[in-house]
Amino acid sequence: MSWIGRDDALEALGVKPQTLYAYVSRGLIASRPDETDPRASVYSAADIAGLVKRRRSGRGRQAIASAAISWGDPVMETAITTVRDGKLIYRGKDAVKLAADATLEEAAALLWQAPAPSPSRPATGKEAAGDTGKARLLAFLADRAAHDPPSFGRGSAALSEDGAQLLAGVCTAVTGTGGRGFYHQRLGRHWGLSPGGTDLLRRALVLVADHELNPSTFAARVAASTGAPLAACALAGCAALTGPLHGEASARALAYLRLAMKDGPQAALSGIAARGERIPAVGHTLYPSGDPRAAALIRWMKPAPALKRAIKAAEAASGEAANVDMALAALSVQLDLPEDAPFLIFASGRMAGWIAHAIEQQGSGRLIRPRANYTGG
Repeated sequence: MSWIGRDDALEALGVKPQTLYAYVSRGLIASRPDETDPRASVYSAADIAGLVKRRRSGRGRQAIASAAISWGDPVMETAITTVRDGKLIYRGKDAVKLAADATLEEAAALLWQAPAPSPSRPATGKEAAGDTGKARLLAFLADRAAHDPPSFGRGSAALSEDGAQLLAGVCTAVTGTGGRGFYHQRLGRHWGLSPGGTDLLRRALVLVADHELNPSTFAARVAASTGAPLAACALAGCAALTGPLHGEASARALAYLRLAMKDGPQAALSGIAARGERIPAVGHTLYPSGDPRAAALIRWMKPAPALKRAIKAAEAASGEAANVDMALAALSVQLDLPEDAPFLIFASGRMAGWIAHAIEQQGSGRLIRPRANYTGG
C-alpha cells in the first residue's frame, strides 16, 4: 500500500483541504498517521488515483451508476453499519470492542434497535432436513420463506420479534438440535468446544454480524424492498453468501492453511502460484491498512506456531494483511472444527445484519429497482 502526504494529495485531487477531509470522513480515501510526524496524516495513493479516474471518466448519471456497482461511491443510506478510519462501526460502536464482551444476541439488539432476544427462546417450526449444517440452514430458511407472512406494512417491533424467532430457528437448523442458551453456547456444544473455544466463537459471531452494503446484504435488502417475508430476505442473503467470492472464500483459505501446516507454507504457496491463483483471504478494499476483524480474532485466538507461520507467509507473499476469511479459516484449524464451520459461523453471525437491513429497508417503503444499460442489438 502506497501513501502520500497532504500536499501531494491535494495536488493530485485539485481540491481544498476541507474537501480532502470530507473524502476521508466519507470513507472514499483511507488515511493514517504519518510515521515520521504523528501530528500529520498520509493518504492512500490508490484511493486518490481511483477517485481521480472516476472523475475523469465523466460524472454523468450513467457514469456514476456504472462506477458505483463495484466498490464505488455510496448508493444507499443506512444508519446500521459503516467502515470509518479503518474501523468497522455498528450504530456508532466499534465492532471489535463490542465483540470483546457482547453476545450475538446483544449485537443483534444493537443492530435492530430492539430488546435483546432471550437466550432461552425455544425454536419454532418443523425440523429442517439435510445432512449438513449448510443444507439444514438453507432448507429451514426456504421453508419459513414459503409460509411466513409478508413483511410489508409490519412495524419494526413486530419484525424484530420475527427476527428473534428466526435467529433461534437458524441455530437449531445449523446444529441439528434444540436446546437453550446463547447462540455461541449452543453452537459450541454442537462442536464440543471448551469454554475458551466457545468464547472465541462468540467473538467471531459478533465480528461478522454486519459489514455495510456487501453482496449478501444488498440481496437481502432487495428482497426486503419488495415486502418479502423476513425469512425470504435472509434466504436471499444466504444464497449470495454461498458464492466463492463471498462467504465461501474461507474454504480456499482453509485448504491453504491445512496444506501449509502439513507440507510447509512455501510448498502451499508454490502450489497456488503454479495454478495461477491468487493467495486466498488476504487484503480488503475497505481496509487498506488491514482488516481489523481479522487482526482482532487472530490476536484473541493466539494461533499455534505452525498456524501463525502459515498466516504470516501468506501475508508476506502477497504484501497484504489477512482478512476475516483467513481469520475464520484459522479459527477452524485452531479449534479443529468441521470443513463447513467458516461458512456456518459467517452465515450465523451475518443473520443479525441481514435482519437489521431488512427491517431498515422495509421501513423506508422504497422498492429497489435500478435500470439496466442495454448493450444488445
